[in-house]
Amino acid sequence: MHTTEHVVNRTMINLFGCGRSVEAHIERKKSKLDYKLATCPTSEQVQLLEDTVNEVIHSNLPVTIEYITKQEAKGRFDMERLPNDASETVRVVKVGGYDECLCIGLHVQNTSEIGTFKLLSHNFNPETGIWRIRFKLV
Repeated sequence: MHTTEHVVNRTMINLFGCGRSVEAHIERKKSKLDYKLATCPTSEQVQLLEDTVNEVIHSNLPVTIEYITKQEAKGRFDMERLPNDASETVRVVKVGGYDECLCIGLHVQNTSEIGTFKLLSHNFNPETGIWRIRFKLV
């Protein structure tokens, strides 16, 4: 599920030009991610998100880990979520050539282990600009 979050985040960036999720709740059975968007995605865009995520997952991409210094990470990654007491070495998780980000979570070794991404629901709050998606893996 955690590796799926990486694929969804990169797909959202590619499709909508937004940043990575602003809030995430990742669980084994189902998860939710919140994104800051200007408008609610159309039904076609929602379907494109689901299709693209599944295409990437089924591409059998290797998931690898690299350790770099904080200095090397600056300018390459968003350091805002990094705890103040983080060590000088940070962990980068790469999903093939598709995505890379700082992360301490558990991941599969290959996207072929994930299964199929299924959007369960989504809603947009026009007051906050937050679009929340709920999903599971089948």
